[in-house]
Amino acid sequence: MHDKNISRILKMPFASVYPHYLEKAEKKNRTKEEVHQVIFWLTGYDEAALQKHLEEKTNFEYFFSQAQINPNASKITGLICGYRVEEIEDKLIREIRYMDKLIDELAKGKSLDKILRK
Repeated sequence: MHDKNISRILKMPFASVYPHYLEKAEKKNRTKEEVHQVIFWLTGYDEAALQKHLEEKTNFEYFFSQAQINPNASKITGLICGYRVEEIEDKLIREIRYMDKLIDELAKGKSLDKILRK
């Protein structure tokens, strides 16, 4: 991944991508609550913290730098956007791609127990 693309992603407001996460999941009959469960599991945020980040239009870099990433996130593997998520060297980009991968799994009908690596 090019440095220019990384910089662009990190500066992008989480709130600008969040509706796409919802839309992707809801198109496949998943719920906003399930999307939130995934976000909370990965980041350690709760509803109030998530809403604050959305309202303040926090960029991805700050959103993930403030998160308490779940220790089981390292169990998330596979391809996302043409990259093996477990091989992405940049920590923040890897965490962002973890989120993408979890939302993909939700949209593909995986059970929450499997998505949340229980």
